[in-house]
Amino acid sequence: MTTYTALPIGSSTLEELRTADDAGRPCVPYTATESGDPLRCCLRGAEAGERIALVSYAPLRRWAAETWARPGAYDEQGPVFIHAEECEGPAADRIGYPFSRAGALRTVRRYDAEGRIVGGRLLEIPADEERGFDAALAEAFADPEVALVHVRAVEYGCFHFEVRPNGAGR
Repeated sequence: MTTYTALPIGSSTLEELRTADDAGRPCVPYTATESGDPLRCCLRGAEAGERIALVSYAPLRRWAAETWARPGAYDEQGPVFIHAEECEGPAADRIGYPFSRAGALRTVRRYDAEGRIVGGRLLEIPADEERGFDAALAEAFADPEVALVHVRAVEYGCFHFEVRPNGAGR
């Protein structure tokens, strides 16, 4: 069982993104022709035939608005896939960390309470995926300055999910 909780994009944020994304562009839904695109609303891969959208998302900016942090230049936005309509969110019986595949490369980026990067590390996901993530996240939260962690794909820099200490979250 995973030690930390991967947080999906919150429902109120998803509602906004389904109208206009964080770059101010309208949401343009389409039908997935293949399976696998990582959905940040329910933390699973899309299935062929599902209505999805690729939107620009600024996770640190959204967190900063909740906490009054000032990330400055660390505020960034990037593409994420979401369901085009409201979904159930992550399955209650989901196990492990989302978008995890042995051998895949991830960055585990740490942010302080002001939203500034205070460290990070490269994680090559080991065969025991949960243990690898648990160790990387334990290392991150061992630093008392760390307020949250973003896990991103190395290949495209895509935001995968957020983790807050002790499951604190939305």
